Amino acid sequence: MFALINVSVQAVAATPSGIKLFSKVVFMRQGRRFGLSAEQKLDVWRRWKAGQTLHEIGRAFGKEHSSIRCLVSRYGGIAPAVRRRSLLALTQREREEISRGLASGSSIREIAKCLERAVSTVSREVARHGGCPAYRASQADGEAWQSALRPKRCLLSINLKLRNIVASKLILDWSPKQISG
Repeated sequence: MFALINVSVQAVAATPSGIKLFSKVVFMRQGRRFGLSAEQKLDVWRRWKAGQTLHEIGRAFGKEHSSIRCLVSRYGGIAPAVRRRSLLALTQREREEISRGLASGSSIREIAKCLERAVSTVSREVARHGGCPAYRASQADGEAWQSALRPKRCLLSINLKLRNIVASKLILDWSPKQISG
């Protein structure tokens, strides 16, 4: 039935000596991600509050529903409060006055008197943003706005147990005052 065949095998070098082998590492470029502008984010929250689904919102912006979910879930489904400056913080106009005062050679004490602010407030502002020769009002204002960000997340997004309790009370038509009490 079966015939044994005697085959002789000869080792062959498959790579000729004239060819140099090298490995090339190829890095894939990541596709461009276009986030949503502040105005678009407000529209997402408006649509979410109106009761649209993640898929409907995603279609409206040409995005996947998962990217919309990331935005919504980051804040626990509750639209974040609009950022605004503290009334105690220096305004853009005051920073411009500081910049002009420094350029004209006025002392920090004179600038503070003009602004009706404490000398220490003006002194710290100038020191925080590069000192007298390097102070730029618009740059200082942008840095101050950025540093005012807080990394605090909504308690409901952090604490699952609290979120479930609040959700169950809302289902029972409790008011926010009753829930927090």
